Amino acid sequence: MQVLYGLHPVEEAIRSGNRRLESVAVARERKDARLQTVLEACRAAGIPVRLESREQLTRIARTEAHQGVVARVAERGYHSLQDLMRPRGEHLFLLALDGVEDPHNLGALLRTADGAGVDGVILPERRAASVNATVVKTSAGAAEHVRIAQVTNLVRSLEELKRGNVWCVGLDERGAQNYDAFDYRCNCVLVLGGEGGGLHELVRRTCDHLLRIPMAGQVSSLNVSVAGAIVMYEAARQRRNAGPLNHGADRPAVKAARPLKGLGS
Repeated sequence: MQVLYGLHPVEEAIRSGNRRLESVAVARERKDARLQTVLEACRAAGIPVRLESREQLTRIARTEAHQGVVARVAERGYHSLQDLMRPRGEHLFLLALDGVEDPHNLGALLRTADGAGVDGVILPERRAASVNATVVKTSAGAAEHVRIAQVTNLVRSLEELKRGNVWCVGLDERGAQNYDAFDYRCNCVLVLGGEGGGLHELVRRTCDHLLRIPMAGQVSSLNVSVAGAIVMYEAARQRRNAGPLNHGADRPAVKAARPLKGLGS
């Protein structure tokens, strides 16, 4: 079993129905409308509720940030890569993370992915943050709704996506094209690198296109969760706007000022 804590994470775990909640513990001292909403959701779902002291909840959650609500839930199940390749809209839009290790960054990215309508998120099994209680809390519970695949080899997974007519688009400060010049109205996966090092070299070479966020100040890059949010919402903006693609191939080319062949395509 796994522990979740916080009002939003526990409430969203109940709403999503993606995993079984064994029990929910709430602080005796807390009596308010927000907590009442969680208690009503527990009653409707038949989830046992017990009262505990705040100190006991802190011991269970191993943090004081539990907001008076702690749940014991089944371990999270992951989707297969093939599951994620079924788009919910006209075109597939995935997010792949190449070694994001900070759970707060992962939580922020999952929250944005849910808000921007991303079809699924791909995480490596090794040298990357897993979806734990901190991630779910940082995502405000959005992690409970996002489809996530955990893969043993990210490069092989990207190659499989490419064989399925999905463009692999990496975000890299050395990219040849600005992020807002790419036409995201196609099947594509946005690949983000980890904190500090960015994309690994083999992952970078596997990407069909490398995009960058222009920086007007003295630093060369943004935090990965901020950069990811900028690009995901640019893709969401474009996809809301009706209009045909400017390209006719199965994997449409980007609107580029010069050819970008040779980047793993």
